Amino acid sequence: MNIKFAVAGFALWACSAFATEVVTHPAVAMDQLTVTQLRAIYSMRQQNWPDGTTIRVFVLSAKNPIHQSFAKEKLQMFPYQLDRIWQKITYSGLGSAPVVLASEQQMREVVANTEGAIGYIENSDELSKLKVIHVTQ
Repeated sequence: MNIKFAVAGFALWACSAFATEVVTHPAVAMDQLTVTQLRAIYSMRQQNWPDGTTIRVFVLSAKNPIHQSFAKEKLQMFPYQLDRIWQKITYSGLGSAPVVLASEQQMREVVANTEGAIGYIENSDELSKLKVIHVTQ
């Protein structure tokens, strides 16, 4: 019986271990996005914020657990689906893939210092230079 509780507890911990927050540059004039809007941004279909500012999309490596959690939790997609979308856009000449950053710390710095930027980080108390965007259905 204790093993069942341990397994259930571990499963809950694993799901929340890499809970992600969508973050933007502080000047972005949005407080929330729907899943559909977020997908449009990350599939590179939405190029501008409502005020006309160019959206700069940043991601972590496809193998990064935070990226995997973001894709599944926020976009409700698998990471390989995002990769296919970006490859199609790039190889067809219709656009370019998002900028891939090396670490979560680099994500924090780049998004905080790039106008129009959007990215994601692991849920954290240290969000002073970033704006958290709430994702709704």
